[in-house]
Amino acid sequence: MFRYIPLLVGVGLFGLLLLSQLYDRAEIVLDGIGQALLGETVSSNDRRREQLPKMEAAHIPRSHRSFSSQTVLYSILAAVAAGLISLTVLWVTLSFVSSLADSVEPVGRLAALGVFELLPRLLITLFGSLAATVIVGLTANWLRWFVIDQQAYARGSQIDATLPRTVAFMYALSRSGMAFTQVLRTLADNRAVYGEAADEVNATVRQMDLFGVDLQTAINDMGERTPSDNMAELSENLGSVLGSGRSLSTYLRSQYERYKEEAEAQQEQYLELLATLAEAYVTVLVAGPLFIITTLAVIGLVLQDTLPVMRIITYVGIPLATLAFIVYVDSVTQSTGTPGETEHDDIETMASGQQGQTATDGGTIQDRWLRQREALDTYDSLNRVLTWVTQPGEIILGRPPLTFLITVPIGLLWVAFTIGEFDIELFSFLETVVPPVTEAGIFILGTYAVVYDLRKRQARSIEKAIPDFLERFASVNDAGMTIIESFRRVKDSDLGGLTPELERTWRDIQWGSDVETALKRMDRRIDSPVVTRAVTLSTNAMQTSDDIAPVLEIAADEARSTHVLNRQRKQTMLTYLVVIYIAFFVFLGIMAALMISFIPAIEDVMAQMAESTSGSGGAAPRGGLGLAGSAGDVNISGYETIFFHVTLVQATCSGLVAGQLGQGSIKDGVKHSTAMLVITYIMFTFI
Repeated sequence: MFRYIPLLVGVGLFGLLLLSQLYDRAEIVLDGIGQALLGETVSSNDRRREQLPKMEAAHIPRSHRSFSSQTVLYSILAAVAAGLISLTVLWVTLSFVSSLADSVEPVGRLAALGVFELLPRLLITLFGSLAATVIVGLTANWLRWFVIDQQAYARGSQIDATLPRTVAFMYALSRSGMAFTQVLRTLADNRAVYGEAADEVNATVRQMDLFGVDLQTAINDMGERTPSDNMAELSENLGSVLGSGRSLSTYLRSQYERYKEEAEAQQEQYLELLATLAEAYVTVLVAGPLFIITTLAVIGLVLQDTLPVMRIITYVGIPLATLAFIVYVDSVTQSTGTPGETEHDDIETMASGQQGQTATDGGTIQDRWLRQREALDTYDSLNRVLTWVTQPGEIILGRPPLTFLITVPIGLLWVAFTIGEFDIELFSFLETVVPPVTEAGIFILGTYAVVYDLRKRQARSIEKAIPDFLERFASVNDAGMTIIESFRRVKDSDLGGLTPELERTWRDIQWGSDVETALKRMDRRIDSPVVTRAVTLSTNAMQTSDDIAPVLEIAADEARSTHVLNRQRKQTMLTYLVVIYIAFFVFLGIMAALMISFIPAIEDVMAQMAESTSGSGGAAPRGGLGLAGSAGDVNISGYETIFFHVTLVQATCSGLVAGQLGQGSIKDGVKHSTAMLVITYIMFTFI
């Protein structure tokens, strides 16, 4: 009983570490303990100079003393926990091995040497526990700082990905006449749109606001702490321009043109990388499993049963390998998205800001509009319900994942009513349940794919019209018209899918909304990264001047460049999308050939061998086909089932990968998976 006490204590220490990751209060307590015991030791000047730049690059929102002392404390706790657990594990393991001395010859030899006596066993346990303590402690400390390095590297990649559009934003606003300090503040306020590059600028703005640092010094500090070489170079050049008094707009224009040219070169490298990944996927995760499954099928039907190995490959190997590939592709091709910003309704924001205000005498201010606000809140609640009832299609079209709320219950009901009888055995259950699950999956995924594709086509038609809209808006505004009059003239133009949204925005303006608010509401409805960037740039320029034509021209150019690059990617990756489809059809064809030709041939040979054996009255030969026994000993239906299942798994995985490589998201791969599943199900149904 006492030998399990170290195990329980070690598990308790690991639970304490886990608790600190789940609850802030526990982390604060451990942080205080770490700083009190280790702060002076681990946060020396030498360590701070070496480690603090890594923390700043990764944007760790803590002091070096706090983080380093906590790291050492966590490493010590993990090391002690591992040592205590290894005490129990080693002692119990040695006890178990020693009990095998009479039955296992190598263990008996060790017992004869006295290895399992009390003193040697105690020494082995203590030495192994000490080794585990040292290894786990050093590994935990190294791993924590390694994670920081990886976070800094990831931030650097994301900064590089968002830097071109960030420079375009700064150039456009500086050209509109806005002071550069205000440009930085505006960029920092739009971090949701411009990603990690804006986060870096936000740190610079906070440095100026909180510590009173001048602009040039803050820019230089940003260049020293950023993990992006491009951002560091931009910061250094900005500091030189600000110090020399040169035209900031001219410099930013040159940088904007430079990044636009680099974007085209990076696009080519990006497409080459995607092409390489597509070829690797087809070779390793389509052709590889096809070769292995075919070989194992031949061996299993002719020589020895291989169903267990084939099942592991089908249900575990291919899905996990595909998941790892998808995660890897996402990590090496990641770029910061620009989702539509979530904003509160004006009435709700105003109400939350005014209700319950405290007066100077300690009382509360009476809100004379309280009853009206409560009535509006009630109306909003009822209106949401009525919208669901009267316009369900529009709501689902705007949020495709909502289709799962309808299709998944229907699919589960279909499976429940069509599953039929099955044996209480895992693979027998899978053989029975997979067909109705496949049918339900086709329905669920197909519905989502249709809605998602309709939504994406709608967004694509709007994004395609954005450059034309901005250019026409700029030309009319450049002619001397006000922003409202310019918008009124442009909204009557033929801009394809954007025209209904512009008319709706114009009605919003006619009903009393200002142009900025109306455009932001349009952006929220469309929910497109291209529209978000254009609206953000335009509305911020409107706060400076009515002459926003130069800013709109830059926004139009940036939107057109994005559209061209996306179109090039789609055209280039179409070839590899076809390659993935062809590889899948080859896989499907070979599985079908095995079921149509190979398995019946094996059954005929086995039947003939069984007849000849029964006629001669002898036993089946032990060579060739006889190694598998008689026809009744070979699980033919099991091999047919595994062929069906592995093709379904390959169809799902290939479709998702095709969408990720071809369109940049596994959401785009749902339609490909659905198409491949339909083809697979139809073919195996009629075989």
